[in-house]
Amino acid sequence: MKRTLIKNGFVIDPANQVQAQLNILVEGGKIAEITTESPEADEVIDAAGKIVTPGFIDIHMHEDPVTADGTIYSDEEKAIFPCMLRMGVTTAIAGQCGENRYHPADYLDIVDRDGAATNVAILAGHGWFREEAGHMDKYSPVTEEELAKMTESMQKAVDRGCLGVSYGIRYIPGIDERELKATAAVRRKDGKWIAAHIRSDAEEVYDAAKEFLDIAKDLKLSVELSHIGSMAGFGQMTEFLRMVDTYKMNGVDASCDCYPYYAFSTSIGSTTYDDGWLDRYQCGYDVVEMCEGTYKGQRLTKETFDEVRRETPEFETICYVMKDHDVDLAFNHPNVMLASDGIFSSGQGHPRAAGAFPRLLAEFVRPGKLSMYEAIRMMTAMPAEKAGLKNKGRLNVNADADIVIFDPETVRDNATFENPILPPTGISYVLIGGEIAAKDGNMVQSHLGRSVRK
Repeated sequence: MKRTLIKNGFVIDPANQVQAQLNILVEGGKIAEITTESPEADEVIDAAGKIVTPGFIDIHMHEDPVTADGTIYSDEEKAIFPCMLRMGVTTAIAGQCGENRYHPADYLDIVDRDGAATNVAILAGHGWFREEAGHMDKYSPVTEEELAKMTESMQKAVDRGCLGVSYGIRYIPGIDERELKATAAVRRKDGKWIAAHIRSDAEEVYDAAKEFLDIAKDLKLSVELSHIGSMAGFGQMTEFLRMVDTYKMNGVDASCDCYPYYAFSTSIGSTTYDDGWLDRYQCGYDVVEMCEGTYKGQRLTKETFDEVRRETPEFETICYVMKDHDVDLAFNHPNVMLASDGIFSSGQGHPRAAGAFPRLLAEFVRPGKLSMYEAIRMMTAMPAEKAGLKNKGRLNVNADADIVIFDPETVRDNATFENPILPPTGISYVLIGGEIAAKDGNMVQSHLGRSVRK
């Protein structure tokens, strides 16, 4: 059995409250020994001057689609899982905002059959199952018959290993308390959780958060409030976090995630851009930039906005309306973890899908906005605990040997709004199950990932 030794690196493992220069011996896909010695090994990685951490866990991202031949889209430059891997993510938690690209449990089966660039966990997307039940109108409530079909199908998906249920309440305004409670209740066992893109943002964010948190309180559920920078990042962050803190102190297991950018991304046909969005964000059409199509890279006017929304509503946009200060406040809160919210359409989209994790290190840690230890905690221990992944996000003996080695002085995101798939620099090695999956921003083995189920 192959033995790999990672030596001379500075190990940061918040799950075990460790930060020290230590050597790590890997064998059989697991951490075999933590030592100050140099045991015999078949392969030695010298991590002198580097930081060694558990593999990063992205608690909120959107998976690649399944192609017509029944395989997951896997272009090594343009698919999202390879981009995740190159920035140090070894476990990606997909199926967010109520959206699945395919039946989520079947998706996990494909990952196990073919492998993937990262390990893949997934949530059962409420919106996907709503449409599967035959309800295509996002603005109206479901019937009792449709709701029964949804809950039965979602329960089966959760029983097959989905980590819980996700919601895109913003994207399906027809959902009511009856539908929320019935579908959320399918995961009331085995420590599974629910996550949501809540109903609204900006000044409407408080009522939207209260709606979701009250469901959690009534059903005694663990919840994740998704990408709060693009929900409360318009001047509401301080009060929003205080509200979540209050629920938490009153017994609700609530946490939040955020990405380290000051602009959000969504499709131009989404309900985010329904009537009233200009007043809600107090802006003009020129805050919206197209990610694809004829107007790619251009800011929109009323005429071009109406044209694209009418003719290609699925096209992705960037919207520059978030406040820097609010995003920074989120990352200084102990109950907020890092997530990319990455989503790509054939390599087009927001740079967070290829840059969020190294960006936190370059733009928050290096300037002193955040400690290295706290940043690593947000990327590893926090999401592992939230998702209930007992052998990931940590480097103790018998943990899964998913490992990242990076240079703290040079690590940097390179993905831009113009070229969102550029890999980062400064990430020397990414290991999955003890095998080198990526090195210096290049893919080495692209199918080491397997499903992660509960």
